[in-house]
Amino acid sequence: MAPILKLEGHNEKKEIEFELRYLRSLSVKQRFSLIRRKSKEMIDLLEKSGHRRAFEIIKRA
Repeated sequence: MAPILKLEGHNEKKEIEFELRYLRSLSVKQRFSLIRRKSKEMIDLLEKSGHRRAFEIIKRA
């Protein structure tokens, strides 16, 4: 489970440092897995919101 940052108020610098520290703690394999999972999550959210995938270019012979 990922660590949780608790702050009294908004502190962008501490939030960024926390995020970078967390990402550095992951292995390369874990980072790519996280990227793939988040990308899929974003695609699903876009499709639910009515945004379809871009048209693919088909080459004709």
